[in-house]
Amino acid sequence: MSDVAAAIMDAAERRMRRGGFNGFSFREIAADVGVKSSSVHYHFPTKENLAAAVIKRYTTESAEMFERELAKETDPVKVWVKAFRVTIHSQDRMCPCAVLGGSSQDLPPEVAAEVKRFFKMCHDKLVERGLPPDEASHLLSTITGAQVVANAMNDLSVYDSATREFTKSKTPAPAKATSRRAK
Repeated sequence: MSDVAAAIMDAAERRMRRGGFNGFSFREIAADVGVKSSSVHYHFPTKENLAAAVIKRYTTESAEMFERELAKETDPVKVWVKAFRVTIHSQDRMCPCAVLGGSSQDLPPEVAAEVKRFFKMCHDKLVERGLPPDEASHLLSTITGAQVVANAMNDLSVYDSATREFTKSKTPAPAKATSRRAK
């Protein structure tokens, strides 16, 4: 991929995180990158092609990041909660798939398919790491919903409150030792 194509995708991703599929135009992307609109069209003939490419790249990068984090932290729940928390505390604040997922029924088919692929990748990785399918769905629903609500309320602590149940230690507390008195 050329540097220009990557810069176009970066600009589109930033705008999609803030405004979804309808949150950008080729003219705006061209201005962000400092190229002519025709250059955006050269690399991505349609808006659908661009959005699908952005989400496909995001899914690939996310899958790689999850694998790196799972090599350090074996609890997949903690990895996903932390990853989405990092996103909500970033400049752009939203996972582009969370933004687009809410309107997936209205997205062009190729974009909707990539958004679905992202969530399927997350779900499958969580299940592969031992979560029952229902728990994986519950986790994904909670963390993406928490991102949306925290962003809408402009209160990032909402994410931590909503995900607190997942960050509590699941290991039982050690049994209290009983002291034996000498008789």
